[in-house]
Amino acid sequence: MASKQPLKVGMVGGGGGAFIANPHQKAIHFDGTRKVHSVALHPDPKVAMDEANNWPYPVKGYESYDQMIAAQKDLPPEERLDYILVVTPNFVHFDPSYKALEAGIPVICEKPLTINLAEADKLVAKAKEKNIPFAVAYTYVGHWTSWFSRFIVQSGLLGEVRWVDSYYLQGWLADKLEDTGQQQASWRTDPKQAGASGAGGDIGSHALEQLRFVTGLEVTEVSAHCECMVPGRPIDDHFTVYGKLSNGGRCLVRASQISHGSKNDLGIVITGTKGTLKWRQEDAEAVTICLPGQPDRTYYRACVEANDGFLGDVPQWLLDEPTIPFGHVEAFHDAYARLHREFEKDVRAWQADEPWKCDGSRYANIDDGRTGLAFIDAAVTSHKNNNEWTKVDLG
Repeated sequence: MASKQPLKVGMVGGGGGAFIANPHQKAIHFDGTRKVHSVALHPDPKVAMDEANNWPYPVKGYESYDQMIAAQKDLPPEERLDYILVVTPNFVHFDPSYKALEAGIPVICEKPLTINLAEADKLVAKAKEKNIPFAVAYTYVGHWTSWFSRFIVQSGLLGEVRWVDSYYLQGWLADKLEDTGQQQASWRTDPKQAGASGAGGDIGSHALEQLRFVTGLEVTEVSAHCECMVPGRPIDDHFTVYGKLSNGGRCLVRASQISHGSKNDLGIVITGTKGTLKWRQEDAEAVTICLPGQPDRTYYRACVEANDGFLGDVPQWLLDEPTIPFGHVEAFHDAYARLHREFEKDVRAWQADEPWKCDGSRYANIDDGRTGLAFIDAAVTSHKNNNEWTKVDLG
């Protein structure tokens, strides 16, 4: 049997020094079954073509994403793009994603899904109308240990979830870096480009998705503080949300970009009626379980054994998924690769008219992206109304 042809990926954004394009393009090429084929790298057509011509490997450059998407209909089916990756600043997520869906092209979009809930609702409607795979790149659910944590919690091994503390702490915006013209800081602190929440939308959305993915619960109501700690900044850099969970439990979803000493400290602590689970992405190979009256147990990727006195049976697919032994550390790029790998499976099934899931169990889908915007919308509304309890529009 002949080998499968690699899926052809079109990348929107990523020029001008945007860091997120680099881990994505590495993840796309991770398995040899996907490749970056076409690019629309910058809103300036000349810059877009110059950067495409100087890309580290050959790619088909376009002056704009409109041109790239429109060109697909004139190509033979075997030459068309298989999916599009959107890695632009937040305010340019909606338009290329919507136009790709209209053209019948699957999409992976960086988070947050859009700049506001109204745009998110339009995208969801279009994706459902077209019945096309759509993923949102919440990186950290791609860690094997996130999948393992999900299995532990949703199998009931911790009992009923009572409390979740999900957080993402950074320190890189502790000073007014945007005043220096630094690209990443400039757009992330501009409400017109980032959306209604700064730290909340940028990294609090990751903390929320980690909570939702691992527990399977929703945050139904919030009391929020969206605070600007750096004088003169027009958007929050410190985000603290107390929430009610759909099972009656409580949670804290927090994000800070002014915490000196913190780099990319995403973590989650889940406390149930039987015990607690702890995980941090800066030590992403390990999951710690704390049971009353027992020593803490730490599980490492590729070192898990079923029926060990805490775990019962563990799905074989989960045990078999790691491809390298423990001690050879997986990290950020591996998490991204897992998202693209799982999305590839759904795209190939969709193309073959076979059943496909895109159900949020291996990567975040468009509904997860919409929920993230609804959460941010509720948090901002709560903050403006003296932190009053505000329901999250779960659709």
